[in-house]
Amino acid sequence: MRQRLLAALGLLCCTALCSAIEFAPPVRLKADGVAIRVESPGYASPCLADIDGDGKLDLLVGQFRQGKIQLFKGLGGGKFAKGTWLQAAGKVAEVPGVW
Repeated sequence: MRQRLLAALGLLCCTALCSAIEFAPPVRLKADGVAIRVESPGYASPCLADIDGDGKLDLLVGQFRQGKIQLFKGLGGGKFAKGTWLQAAGKVAEVPGVW
């Protein structure tokens, strides 16, 4: 009986909390004042991570065709520097696809 009561309370509380959530309208991210775009067909998987360890989140955006990854250094406050290609051993890194 106690488990059923806890389950019912959990379900009701979760429903009440989830129904109160509202999302802000979408915004287009910019780097160096220019909108960040992905190539067509646009199946990039953006990722935020602190790549350089400076405490600011950097934005990584994959490229569909050649498997390159563009890196936008985080400047803080949701702003990013102009993108550069992610490099490994002094060369532009490429992640091979399976297609």
